Amino acid sequence: MPFFDFHLLLFIAPALILGFIAQILVQSTYSRSKQVGARMSGYAAARHVLDGSGLYDVEIEQIPGHLSDHYDPRHKVLRLSPDVYHGRNMSAVGIAAHEAGHALQDAKRYAPLVIRNAAVPAANFGSSAGILLAALGMFLRMEPLLLIGIVVFAGVVFFQVVNLPVEFNASTRAKRQLVDLGIIDQEELPYVRKVLNAAALTYVAATLQSILTLLYYVLHFMGGRSDD
Repeated sequence: MPFFDFHLLLFIAPALILGFIAQILVQSTYSRSKQVGARMSGYAAARHVLDGSGLYDVEIEQIPGHLSDHYDPRHKVLRLSPDVYHGRNMSAVGIAAHEAGHALQDAKRYAPLVIRNAAVPAANFGSSAGILLAALGMFLRMEPLLLIGIVVFAGVVFFQVVNLPVEFNASTRAKRQLVDLGIIDQEELPYVRKVLNAAALTYVAATLQSILTLLYYVLHFMGGRSDD
């Protein structure tokens, strides 16, 4: 951004606070569930979930980082961080199964996932260019530039909104598969549920932040129009 917009910071403060709380909750629930042992490692749990749905061709790779786990739909690869890949605990099993849930969505052509994947380029571009254009438009008092920034950033909001059902559904699939395949039992399910619910809260916070940011610039645009 070309300048620090303190008013924007205040406007999106609720989302920032929620995001901060979500990050603390993720770390605390992850640490607690990490102390509860599991029958198998995160890798083995993910492999069981994938194979149980006939997805033998989906590979699982270890990648560096902490909680850097994700599913790559382009290469059909599930990538797990070292703690999750090797961990024999409820946190590792839950996170690995969640990412495997995305592979299941991909195989079933789950509509929100298809839409989300198609929106990735617009979201990547809009996350930086949209804010820059909108901020410049406000700073230079150029309504057309502000409007372009709003339209571009709207792609980010669209991506975030569509991403919510994708993430919630992946967690639902993960919990169901973990129990159905005997990887965990009903008594162990709450540990997995807490980890996945905490992670889901981070997506909610990110979505709220993008919506409030877009609303902030839309209100400025409408205010400028009313002053004419």
